[in-house]
Amino acid sequence: MSESVLIQGAHLGAVRGERILFSEVSLSAVSGEIILLRGKNGSGKTTLLRQLAGLSEPQAGRVERQGRHHWVGHTNGLKAHETPRSHLEHWAKVWGSNKSIDGVLEQMAMTRPADVPCRMLSAGQKRRTALGRLLLENRRLWLLDEPFNALDTDGQTLLANLIKTHIQNGGSVIAALHGAASVEADREVTL
Repeated sequence: MSESVLIQGAHLGAVRGERILFSEVSLSAVSGEIILLRGKNGSGKTTLLRQLAGLSEPQAGRVERQGRHHWVGHTNGLKAHETPRSHLEHWAKVWGSNKSIDGVLEQMAMTRPADVPCRMLSAGQKRRTALGRLLLENRRLWLLDEPFNALDTDGQTLLANLIKTHIQNGGSVIAALHGAASVEADREVTL
């Protein structure tokens, strides 16, 4: 795998119950590239992303990764009692990040609700909090499951700008989407 290839999946497959979700899916992402995964509900977009992230084993094929990556799933990964600040502080500590939490909260437009328990936040505020993890540590590959869900127009613009900056800095994004994309893709893979 060359240095510019951040992840490569070859001949990937997945089965749910007795139904084949997808088979023989091969893709690779290089620096500066956005790949969108498309397909109907239940087609396996999340399953494929989870395989690429190493969260589940492919039932067929193999995945090779270069370096660390960020994963933001569609469920956000927030605990009801934690605040956006405590959530980001936890992950900064786990990853050994020295990024300013206040700076990340400001960048994600979350300074006002920074100390409100997540159970009291709107769906969009929860999404912004989860996406804030992307800013805690520089990782070249972002794997995002429905990243624009629950975001208002300002939130969608904010995320699109984060993605554009990430790509300009040599990063890569693989994202599963249902609706219209707020970013221009280099490639689309339909399941």
